[in-house]
Amino acid sequence: MGVILDSSVLIAAERQGQNARQMLSAMVRKTGDTEIALSVITLLELAHGMARADTRERKLKREQFIQELIVALPIYPVTTTIALRVGQIDGASQSKGIRLPLADLLIGVTALELGYAVATGNLRHFQRISGVTVTQL
Repeated sequence: MGVILDSSVLIAAERQGQNARQMLSAMVRKTGDTEIALSVITLLELAHGMARADTRERKLKREQFIQELIVALPIYPVTTTIALRVGQIDGASQSKGIRLPLADLLIGVTALELGYAVATGNLRHFQRISGVTVTQL
C-alpha cells in the first residue's frame, strides 16, 4: 500500500520551515517502504498557494518546494476512471445534502483507485469518502 499526500500535510511542513526533502525524509522514517505519491490535484493546490504568496521570497520558496516534490515523488493524473467515479460519488453525496470539495474528492478517489491511503490534516473531508483509508502523518 502507498499513501497520497494531501496539500494540508505539505502546507503544514512548509509553514514549519521544512523544505520538501526534509519533510519527505521525516515521512519515510514514519512510513518505511510505503510509496509516497501525489495526485496532480495536490500540485494544483500548491501552485495556487504559490501564486497567492504575499512576498517574492515566499513565492520562490514555495516554487522550490513544489519543484523538489515533482522530482522526488510519483504524480498520478486524473484518469477517466477517476473522473467518472468522482462524478458518481459527488452526485450521490449531493443528493443526500452532503457537499465535499471537488479537489478532495479527486485526491481521495485517486487513492482509492491505487489502493492507497490519504495522508491529510483534514480528516473530516476524506473520512466522508467511502472506502478511503485516512492517516495523519
